[in-house]
Amino acid sequence: MNTIRVVRGVGTAPTEMASYDAALAAANVHNYNLVAVSSVVPADATVEAVDVAPDLGPAGNRLTVVQARETTSTPGETVVAGLGWATGSGPGLFYEASGTDEASVRAAVLDGLEAGRNLREWSFDDEEVALTTGTHEGDGYTTAVTVAAYGQSESIF
Repeated sequence: MNTIRVVRGVGTAPTEMASYDAALAAANVHNYNLVAVSSVVPADATVEAVDVAPDLGPAGNRLTVVQARETTSTPGETVVAGLGWATGSGPGLFYEASGTDEASVRAAVLDGLEAGRNLREWSFDDEEVALTTGTHEGDGYTTAVTVAAYGQSESIF
């Protein structure tokens, strides 16, 4: 069975990109070249929320993901990265949103899932949402990520 793991992380660093890398490290997907795809869950996959990703292969490999991310440099500001999924007996959907307000991000994820379900004649039995939040304190940048990692990584060559 093919597993899509939903992982989360928050990172703070001196630059925006470094904070993104730190957030990916907190989720244990920082050593891969992430390839973003739209939002369809294959029919033969299961979606599982876990604390951090297990070893998904050698560093530098390509890893297929759906991701939400939000970054700030404003002290005291909260960042929220949300990912929701709807699954059933066949294909499913992911929907991602991000921002600075948890309720608004959750609502955007749920609205997106509803709109996506309305476009398809698929059966959906389950719906879940994963939100990652972090508050920026001090210098630099803070990034929150929620990542759905599809299976194992693959060689980029």
